[in-house]
Amino acid sequence: MPKARVAVLISGRGTNMAALVYASRAEDCPYEVVLVSGDRPDAEGLALAEAEGVPVTRLPTPTKATRDQFYRDLDAALRDSGAHYVVLAGLMRILPDAFVEGWAGRMINIHPSLLPKYRGLGTYQAALDAGDSVAGCTVHLVTPELDAGPVLGQTEVAILPGDTIDTLSNRVRIAEHQLLPRTLADYVTRERDPAWIKARIGEIALTLPETRFKTSHGSPGWKVGSPSSDKFFAILWQRHHGEDSIGVLVKCGGQDEMAQLIDADPDLYFRPQYYGPSDWIGIRLDRAGVDWGHVGEWIERSWRVCAPARLTRLMKAADEF
Repeated sequence: MPKARVAVLISGRGTNMAALVYASRAEDCPYEVVLVSGDRPDAEGLALAEAEGVPVTRLPTPTKATRDQFYRDLDAALRDSGAHYVVLAGLMRILPDAFVEGWAGRMINIHPSLLPKYRGLGTYQAALDAGDSVAGCTVHLVTPELDAGPVLGQTEVAILPGDTIDTLSNRVRIAEHQLLPRTLADYVTRERDPAWIKARIGEIALTLPETRFKTSHGSPGWKVGSPSSDKFFAILWQRHHGEDSIGVLVKCGGQDEMAQLIDADPDLYFRPQYYGPSDWIGIRLDRAGVDWGHVGEWIERSWRVCAPARLTRLMKAADEF
């Protein structure tokens, strides 16, 4: 299976970036580092990445006047690299909400505290001042709220008598170099696990009105409408009939649209066997960098096709309002 493509953003020495690069060279590592960039064109870590053969994009340090353009250029560089995920490995910037939301679910950060304790800067001093017995580090998903995204992994580091910011930070950094590559590997592989995919589809499908879970010929599915007249609008496809795909089946606009979509992007869309001219189209989900926003739009579209008119009228009215 192709490796997940990861871009790394840094501001300084890039030691966590280096840990990711070296970990990615293991044969069984599920990701590769395809780009290193950041907010300082002279950052030491960029020179290291270049020496290790990793593509680098050097952007001018943003000013108040150039901030918006900087983030447009950075986003373009990330997308041009084909990155599926973005790792903040010591990027000393608070990112704009729109930038973060453009990578929702696909951007992670390494933070030097045991979140939710000590968000932001000054984490080592805060732990020492509080008399904590342990400090540590956290890998979490990035959300618009600073250091508040879901925690993916943590490592505790003992605080020793006489510790200073320097001595404590040196040990925490060792923990970071272990935690970040392992957590990233776990995250990019769990998104290809059928159980995780099923749960993710369910989260989307069951937020829509009058929906319920029900199997369809042994496959997980989701229906809409009253029990006496409900219809399937999404079905989990798990490598049936010899196909090497895990995906979700949704209703499209007909055979012509299905053919056009598959022809335009055969890596994303597929025609499920044995469904005939039923207008079900498959969207592959067992791959890196799934755009769950796009998947959600398809699931809602399929729901609208299958839902009773009384439900769609209400949603149309809400949309117009």
